[in-house]
Amino acid sequence: MEDKIRRISAELVEESVKDLLIDANRRLPSDAVECIHRAKCEETNALAQQVLTTLCDNLSAAESIGVPICQDTGMAVIFAEVGQNVHIEGATLTEAVNRGCARAYIDGAMRCSVVSDPLYDRKNTNDNTPAILHITAVAGDQLRITVAPKGFGSENMSQLRMMTPAATEEDVVDFVLESVKKAGSNPCPPILVGVGIGGDFEQCALLAKRALTRDVSDTNEDPRYAALETKILERINSLGIGPQGFGGDTTAFAVKIEHAPTHIAGLPVAVNINCHVMRHATKII
Repeated sequence: MEDKIRRISAELVEESVKDLLIDANRRLPSDAVECIHRAKCEETNALAQQVLTTLCDNLSAAESIGVPICQDTGMAVIFAEVGQNVHIEGATLTEAVNRGCARAYIDGAMRCSVVSDPLYDRKNTNDNTPAILHITAVAGDQLRITVAPKGFGSENMSQLRMMTPAATEEDVVDFVLESVKKAGSNPCPPILVGVGIGGDFEQCALLAKRALTRDVSDTNEDPRYAALETKILERINSLGIGPQGFGGDTTAFAVKIEHAPTHIAGLPVAVNINCHVMRHATKII
């Protein structure tokens, strides 16, 4: 018996994207909030502890008042896992996502930061569209939408290096540390560090971005990569950059690594840095 097609209205997708983007900008996932509070309690540097206390107060104020946590409400990055038995009715998925993005930033009174042309005609689109949409086809009849609005104070600090197969684990660690050192206080630390290893040029960068949507409290399923995440995190926090660059124990909250098969002649590594506002939200339709 053939699987039945499940029809999902474009209006439902639009509404879901709108709500997710507003929610992600106003309220962090609970494990991210707990991570920041825990860092405040464990910090031994007095100034760093004061900064973390201010960050905690800011999170509470944003949620209670109903305003964005940060003035940079980001470029809307959307990950859509589309079941093979799903059909979007009324518009394309891309159209529905962009409509939802526009409504979120206008109705939610969030800063619109997207320009129509990157080099010659940098005019604001005035609704934060187009969103960046990554679509993955999966089995089933559900649509899973994850939004990850990304500010550019941290995005500008990202790095990618096409290493050779001769590169060692320590070379990878050194590259991540080099990227974090170079970033310094610019990405508003404490940071979340996404690392992509493998694939090709563009997949490697996508892996690093996708890594930032994982729960800050989770661990890599592969024990080798879980150990590498811990190793890099410890090395980053030994740098002493600290909250907002004022020094301290906490430069990064977590390191998340995603990996993929790659070519015999290469070892791509990408580093995508996120500020302390670890924004993402997911809905399954």
